[in-house]
Amino acid sequence: MAAMNDRPPIPLCCTPPLDHWPLPVGLPGVRLLSTQFDPALLTPDDFVRWRIPVPKGIGKRQTEFLAGRLCACEALHRLTGMRFVPTVGEDRAPQWPVGVVGSITHGAGWAGVVVARQTNWRGLGLDIERMLAAGRADRLASEILTSRELAIHAPQGDSERAELVTRTFSLKESLFKALYPLVKRRFYFQDAEVLETTPEGHARLRLLVDLSETWHRGIEIDGQFVIFDGYLLSLVSIPA
Repeated sequence: MAAMNDRPPIPLCCTPPLDHWPLPVGLPGVRLLSTQFDPALLTPDDFVRWRIPVPKGIGKRQTEFLAGRLCACEALHRLTGMRFVPTVGEDRAPQWPVGVVGSITHGAGWAGVVVARQTNWRGLGLDIERMLAAGRADRLASEILTSRELAIHAPQGDSERAELVTRTFSLKESLFKALYPLVKRRFYFQDAEVLETTPEGHARLRLLVDLSETWHRGIEIDGQFVIFDGYLLSLVSIPA
């Protein structure tokens, strides 16, 4: 866990992290910061200045990693007063400071982070997705949706089906990110279902498998989502 006292210059490939709350329901004590990034503007010195290890991969992968860690560092500073860069654990999950929970997401030029203290929240899962085109959504539907979800999906129009698949994919990704640090067990798209969503962006999910004594089949968990600029952002939060 790298720490620093003074903030280096913001990399040219990233917009200054924005501290905001685009989701429909505010959560006490939770900070959300986001940035937009352009891989064409990445330089190797950006990693050195921010003490962020360079990940393997092409420029896009490196830039989204930098953007996510940049937001995490700034969010942790606003939450704790200290700047930390979360390292990558053996399970590939971000390693947060003791007493802090968080989640990082990035994709299609946008990166964001949520952080909070464990005294308030046990788990947070954040996910950003570019809205799927109808054809691609239909091809992915059987992998992402349960039989119950498919029954809801089938009779809808093209745009409604695409939004349903994108939303379900994102909410299940957020559910995994929120629960994995608590159960240390992987689970998959068919292991949970979205029970309901509202036009205002509220969601309710249900586990279909036993992950632990606490997190077992039938448990229901709240989520939320928002659509903006061709993206869908979702968050699953588990109170302490």
